[in-house]
Amino acid sequence: MAFLPRLRSFTSAAWPWVRIPFWICMGLLFGFVLPYTLVLNKRVQDRFNDLVFAVPTRIYARPLALAPGTPMTPAALELELTFAGYSNDGHGQVAGTWLKDGSSYTIASRGYAGPDGGELPKRVRVALGKGQVAGVKDLGSGKSIELTHLDPARIATLYGSQQEERRIVRLADVPPMLLSGLQAVEDRDFKHHFGIDLTAILRASFANLRAGHTVQGGSTLTQQLVRNLFLDREQNFTRKFNEALMSILIEAHYDKSRILEAYVNEVFLGQQGSQAVHGFAAASEFYFGRRMEDLKPQEMALLIGMVKGPSYYDPRRYPERALSRRNLVLEQFAETGVMTADEAKAAQATPLGIVSVGQLPHNRFPAFMQLVRDQITADFDDETLSNGNLSVYTSLDPAAQLYAEQAITTTMASLGKRGDAAQAAAVITEAQTGAVLAVVGSKLPGDQGFNRALDARRPIGSLVKPLVYLVALAQPERWNLGSVIEDEPVSMKQPDGTMWTPKNDEGDAHGPVPMVDALVHSWNLATINLGMNIGVSRIKAFLESFGLTDVNPSPSLLIGALDMSPLQATQLYQYIAADGHALPLVAVRGVVDGKGQTIKRYEVKTGPGEYQSAVRLVTWAMQQVTRSGTAASVGSSGLAYLNAAGKTGTSNDMRDSWFAGFTGEHLAVFWMGRDDNKPSGLYGATGSLRAWQELFRKLPTKPLSAAPGEGLELAWINPSTGRRTEQGCEGARQLPVVAGTLSQDAEGCFWQHVGNLFGGGDQAPAPAPPAPIRD
Repeated sequence: MAFLPRLRSFTSAAWPWVRIPFWICMGLLFGFVLPYTLVLNKRVQDRFNDLVFAVPTRIYARPLALAPGTPMTPAALELELTFAGYSNDGHGQVAGTWLKDGSSYTIASRGYAGPDGGELPKRVRVALGKGQVAGVKDLGSGKSIELTHLDPARIATLYGSQQEERRIVRLADVPPMLLSGLQAVEDRDFKHHFGIDLTAILRASFANLRAGHTVQGGSTLTQQLVRNLFLDREQNFTRKFNEALMSILIEAHYDKSRILEAYVNEVFLGQQGSQAVHGFAAASEFYFGRRMEDLKPQEMALLIGMVKGPSYYDPRRYPERALSRRNLVLEQFAETGVMTADEAKAAQATPLGIVSVGQLPHNRFPAFMQLVRDQITADFDDETLSNGNLSVYTSLDPAAQLYAEQAITTTMASLGKRGDAAQAAAVITEAQTGAVLAVVGSKLPGDQGFNRALDARRPIGSLVKPLVYLVALAQPERWNLGSVIEDEPVSMKQPDGTMWTPKNDEGDAHGPVPMVDALVHSWNLATINLGMNIGVSRIKAFLESFGLTDVNPSPSLLIGALDMSPLQATQLYQYIAADGHALPLVAVRGVVDGKGQTIKRYEVKTGPGEYQSAVRLVTWAMQQVTRSGTAASVGSSGLAYLNAAGKTGTSNDMRDSWFAGFTGEHLAVFWMGRDDNKPSGLYGATGSLRAWQELFRKLPTKPLSAAPGEGLELAWINPSTGRRTEQGCEGARQLPVVAGTLSQDAEGCFWQHVGNLFGGGDQAPAPAPPAPIRD
């Protein structure tokens, strides 16, 4: 008990000396530290409780369908695989890889979920032959399958104000080796410390002093997370104090699994331009083109090693540094039991395996993306698209898009100075559905500027003619492809008093000609006379039914005095390619939210076709255009097997070059011309037609049937009268007509024989010589 009196005596003697420091400390504690801690505590809790990472909206292409009979070439399949981030690792065992063996491909698909469902990951063998898929086999079951899909490539990302790329994952979905390896390298006492690890700090300090420079850090995973979420990179006492205090507060409020999950999604692991890569899931796709769940041990080791310095250890810029760091991490894996020494040694012997192009596509196809935005802005505003964690699934076909770009580049280069001065645009769709597969808005791939495919409106020239003939053929009791029309000079007074005297491209007139010849050779005078007979107002109304406005009401409309964008021209030809179904051109298939739920599906409901017999007659005539007409170079080339239907178009003074053509699967419309509207020096056949041919030399597609469509019959026609005749009559031509509309009574050859006998009579004119291939 003698101790207490001595303690009181000491306290009484010391109090005068410690009183002021004591009250200063108490004042700091209650006046600053405690309120400051409470402020930080609220900030930490608010941020963590509402921790919703800014996940950008991602835009995807269509999934690649693989089924026996699907048109496909090795080049196109490999292009699709590469663009979707698949790598040829020589094994095809791990999801996102493939192997080529002769004409067969072993593909380990990743699986996907989309607005139309999806597929689970599987390994398949795809055999190619004769320009198509010969067979598909599921290697898991060993059975042949009728259809499988590869997951769609990501083609763009819509960002908000923060240019951050993430793919949010839950802790349960992270590979255990990644979690244990991360802790082994960055924070071995993670499960036991309270936010800061004094032992690790002392250990790092000793190692750094011994090395003479920084070789080891003492920060815990919690401290690193605090730096990413709350603090800047300045090295000063205030930041260090805040970091330590906030780490302790986080540990006090949240369990280790919540902290680790936040770290896995937040850690900074790279940069591509203005895009920051956050989280192991996004980094996995960026560096390896595969999902995090499919990473190999050595790939996990590289990502973990990059935590120390993503820029310094960037495997694309500094592969030697990255390899050395990865192998060091693998050694630590072995030291801590994450993997055995033999496994680590084998992993160290592997290459880095980085994909050449980072999988962070940012508006790779701006012209197509403009169409996507235009079509979904009615349902989603910019803020929702930027920050809504949405997945937008489109109809883009990567092969069609890239081949179209290449076709324009190749054609422009072949045109010399004319190509240097000209610009180009293209739209490719699925012929039967109206799904937009590709949009090119400039001759420069990826050009973010003016989108000529959507916004440039130029005279379409003879591209309008099939629509004029379609209106006529919709009256089968009056017109058929053998009906005689007059290709005779036309002269009309215009509202301003001047005379309009159009001519054919070659300058002469051909007299009475069958309708099919007038369309095949694109004769202006015959088309004008036909259109005047039908009625310009009727043709104008038909064009306006497609949503066109300001349609030229004068007769010059009949030969293309109508300004349209390539997209609008595609809409017109889609009607023909889709067999008389007026389908909207749709670039978006559906939108899925962050939980995988489809919140919007864009479906096209096809109604009954209109004027289908007339459409089929025009299609057959357009097939003759590519065989013997203004687009005869298609028929005389290696593309003759496609039986393509097409039409050239050239505006006045060769300012605009057009070609629209379709196969059994694809419709493609190309335009070429100068932005300053000066003559380009290109006809439809010497400019855009060349690009169309370049496209279909590479793009796998189904041929168009050469037979007349349903509801038509072949009949022998006297081209001088347009009436049925006998096969043996001189000049008789077999043409499709609407079944049941032509009298079964053939006029026969009697009067023809009489005419020949007496040296005259009603003889069929000799076939007209082919027109110069210019229009």
